[in-house]
Amino acid sequence: LVLDSEYDQLKREILDLENKYDFLNSKFSPSKTIGFKPSKNFKKSLHRVPMLSLDNAFHENDLINFEKKITNFLSINKDSEIFYSVEPKIDGISASLTFKNGEFVKGLSRGDGKEGEDITENLKTIRDIPKKINAKYFPEEIDIRGEVFIQNSDFKNLNEKFANPRNAASGSLRQKNPDETKKIPLKFIAYTFGYEKGLAVNNQSDFLSKLDDWGFKTNPLNKLVKGIKNLMKNYQEIEKKRANIDFDIDGIVYKVNNFAMQKRLGNVANAPRWAIAHKFSSNKAVSKILDIEIQVGRTGALTPVAKIKPINIGGVIVSNATLHNEDEINRKDIRIDDTAVIERAGDVIPHILSVNKQKRSKNSKKFIFPKNCPSCGSETIKEFNNITKKVDAVRRCSSEGYYCDKISIEKLKHFVSKEAFNIDGFGKKIVENFWKLKFIKYPQDIFNLDFSEIENLEGWGKLSVQNLKYSIDQKKTISLERFIYSLGIRHIGLENAKLLSKHFVSFSEFKKLSKQNDYEDMLNIDGIGETQVNSIKSFFSNETNKQVLNELEKVLLIKDAIQNSDYGKLKNITFLVTGKLNGISRAEIKSLIEENSGKTLSSVSKKLNFLIIGEKPTKKKVDYARELKIKVIDQVEFLKMLNKTS
Repeated sequence: LVLDSEYDQLKREILDLENKYDFLNSKFSPSKTIGFKPSKNFKKSLHRVPMLSLDNAFHENDLINFEKKITNFLSINKDSEIFYSVEPKIDGISASLTFKNGEFVKGLSRGDGKEGEDITENLKTIRDIPKKINAKYFPEEIDIRGEVFIQNSDFKNLNEKFANPRNAASGSLRQKNPDETKKIPLKFIAYTFGYEKGLAVNNQSDFLSKLDDWGFKTNPLNKLVKGIKNLMKNYQEIEKKRANIDFDIDGIVYKVNNFAMQKRLGNVANAPRWAIAHKFSSNKAVSKILDIEIQVGRTGALTPVAKIKPINIGGVIVSNATLHNEDEINRKDIRIDDTAVIERAGDVIPHILSVNKQKRSKNSKKFIFPKNCPSCGSETIKEFNNITKKVDAVRRCSSEGYYCDKISIEKLKHFVSKEAFNIDGFGKKIVENFWKLKFIKYPQDIFNLDFSEIENLEGWGKLSVQNLKYSIDQKKTISLERFIYSLGIRHIGLENAKLLSKHFVSFSEFKKLSKQNDYEDMLNIDGIGETQVNSIKSFFSNETNKQVLNELEKVLLIKDAIQNSDYGKLKNITFLVTGKLNGISRAEIKSLIEENSGKTLSSVSKKLNFLIIGEKPTKKKVDYARELKIKVIDQVEFLKMLNKTS
C-alpha cells in the first residue's frame, strides 16, 4: 500500500522535472495515473463516471496560476473572484456508493480510477453509510463518493496491527470476510458524486448541504470561500488546527463551486480543470548521505539519487532523496558522506535542502557526474532546448532504440503500465525478473513468452502462469491512443497520444511515418509542436523501433481511434481561430469543435474550411485565407453552425 503522502512525493517530483527540466514521462511519473490496480480478491466493476485524481498546489503562486487558467479558459474578467467550495482533504480510502431508488446497492473502491473493486459488503458494515434513504427529492440514481477513514483516537487501539490510520482503513476494507471489517471503527465522509440521474442541485455547497439532509456525514471544516487571499487565510488557519483534528488531513481541496462552470471547464487527462489540492507545508530532518546513485530512465535521462541514513520525516521513514540533476549537485556542492538537511516540502518526494560543510571530512571529494551512461557506456549529452534557448539541465544517454539495457527495461515497464497495455499481474518486478532470465528484451517478446519455462520458476505454479497468460491474451486488443503511448516516445504523453490517434485514426496510417521524410503535416495537429514532431521523427529513424512495430502488428489488434461523434454537426470540417473572442476562450471553442466531430488546425492551408476571427486577428492569416478562398467567419456565425448563441 502506498500512502497519499508517498504518492504525492513521486507526483511532485515528476511535475518539477517536467516544468523545470523538460523531463517528461519519467519512469517514476504518476502524473497521468490514478489510484492502484484492483485486487484479485474482489470482483471488478467499471465506474460509470471515472474517479479522477487532482493536481496539487503548494504555494500561493500555484493558486494564482490555477485561477488564471480558469479565467483564461472561461474567458472571464481576470479581476473576477471565483467562489470555491473549500474541503479539507482526509487521508483515507476513496469509495463510490451506488444508490438506486434510495437503496444502497453497490460500493466500489477507487481502483485505477476507471475500474474498482466491489467491496459492497464491507462498506455496508460502516454505520456512517445510510443503507436506505427516504428523503424527499433524493435522486432516482446516484453514485455518492467520499472517504473511508479511521479517527486517530480509534487508531490508538489498532496501531500494533497497522502502520498508520490509512493502512488500517485500507486493510479493513479489503478483508474477504465482512465480519472482520465490522470489528474496525471505520468512518465515512461524503464529498462528491459521479453518475447521477435526477440530481437537482446547481453548485457544490448546496450539494454538501443536501448530503447532510440525506443522512451522510460531511467534513465539519467545509467552507465557501471567494478569492485567493481568503483561500490562503483559511489554509493557514486549518494548518494551525491540523494537529488537534481527530483525523489525518494532508491538504485542502478547492473546487469551483458552480456546476455549470465545472462542466465548461471539463478535465485534462486524469484531473479536472476546476479543482486542485492545496498540500500542507514542509518537514525537515538531518541525515548522512551514504551514497549517490545514478538512475537511467526510459527517455535516457540520468537522475542522481542520494541514499541517506534512514530517518523519520513527518511520520514517514525516508532513505532516498532526489538530487534532481548535475547542476543541482554542483550548485549545492553535495558529496558522499556529507551531513545534509532533508526536506519533504508539501509532503512530496524528499530532496536535499543543503549540506553542512563544517562537518565535511578533509578527504571529501567532489562528486563527478558520469560523462558516459552507467548502463551501456554511451556518451551522455545535454541537449539544447529550442524553446528556452538554453542547454537542458538533464544529462541523457545518447543511445537509441533498445541498445541501452536500463532504458530498455524502463521502456518495457512503461509498455505494461496502467495507461499503456495495463497487463494485470505484469508489474515492474516481473519485467526485471524476466529481463534477467532473458525471457524478454523487446515489447513483442511479452506476447511470445514460453509459459512452460515460467511454470518451472520459483514462486510460479500452474494457476499463476494461467492467470498471467490470460492477462496477456486479454490485452492483445488495444486502442490506437494507448498503443502510441505505450511505445514510450519521448515527449508523447497520453494527451499527445490521443491527439495523434485522432489525427491518424488507424495504425496503418501511423505506421506510414516509418516510410516518409516529411513530418510537417503533424504540425497542423493542434497541441503538437516541433518538440513532439522531432521526437517522433527520431523514433521512426531508428531501425530497431520500426522492427518492433512490425512484430507487434503481427500479434496485436490495434483498434482505430474513436471519433467524438459520427453525427456531429461539424463532421469533417476544419477550423482555425485568430484574434480574441468574446466570452469564450480558444481552448473552449476547440472543445466545442471536437465535441461536434470537427477539427482544429494550427495554420492556414488548403485543408482549412473556416477561419474564425475575433478582435485584432492576425492580418497575415486573414489575407492568406482569402487568397485560398477559405470562408472567413466571426464568432456569431460559428455559434449559429451549432445552433448556439454567444
